[in-house]
Amino acid sequence: MSELSRQIVRSNPLKSGLRERSLQIGLWSSLCSNMVAEILSYVGADWVLFDMEHAPGDLPVLVTQLQAMNGSASTPVVRPPWNEPVILKQILDAGAHNFIIPFVQDAEEARRAVASVRYPPQGIRGVAAGARGSHYGFEKDYWHNINDLISVIVQVETAEAVGKLDEICEVDGVDCAFIGPNDLAASMGHLMNAGCDEVQAMMAEVPGICAKHGKAAGTLAVNSSDAKRYIEMGYSFVGLGSDIGLLKTAALGAVGDVR
Repeated sequence: MSELSRQIVRSNPLKSGLRERSLQIGLWSSLCSNMVAEILSYVGADWVLFDMEHAPGDLPVLVTQLQAMNGSASTPVVRPPWNEPVILKQILDAGAHNFIIPFVQDAEEARRAVASVRYPPQGIRGVAAGARGSHYGFEKDYWHNINDLISVIVQVETAEAVGKLDEICEVDGVDCAFIGPNDLAASMGHLMNAGCDEVQAMMAEVPGICAKHGKAAGTLAVNSSDAKRYIEMGYSFVGLGSDIGLLKTAALGAVGDVR
């Protein structure tokens, strides 16, 4: 057997951490750059998310970002542009294993997301023999093992969806419910004011609902004080900010210090 055809032993530390509801802190990447991905891979985050919903990334760019993360202790996560089986199939074939699925409003949409990332009989993912996800076919056990190693984080973005969170968390294969604070605020009539009391009160209810079903709760913070508050609420999958925000803050600070 050739060196490349050896059995490849996989694990997914992010999925394990979500199951244990241990703290998983990460960074959002919207700059669609493999070099930015490589830099972020060194900073010690548990995960780095590549955004394809609100950023202009495409599949070829995503492949270079995933390649840049090879060998990193940080786990790549992808947010596709939509909860759509063909899009998810392409991202899986590109080599991604962890997903934040946008705008999941109910249990049926959660089930569709889970089915889209699993091969039959557990799901509807189409089979490709030589895609990057299976190391171009060199990983001989990929198709039989990968279903159990895919993590699905569903993004709960409206007050209506929070009202259905119990049924969403009951869906087998959902690992985490992720609250988008800005979208939740907008759905409640508080556009761009996620810090208001009403939104924060609803966010505080989410980790307890998730915990009842053995699921992790996730969200995105804009600064360290917000992150600490969300962790105290019970959120265990927490984004600490984005590459765009970090770059803006550092650049403004550098210019401001000199002026």
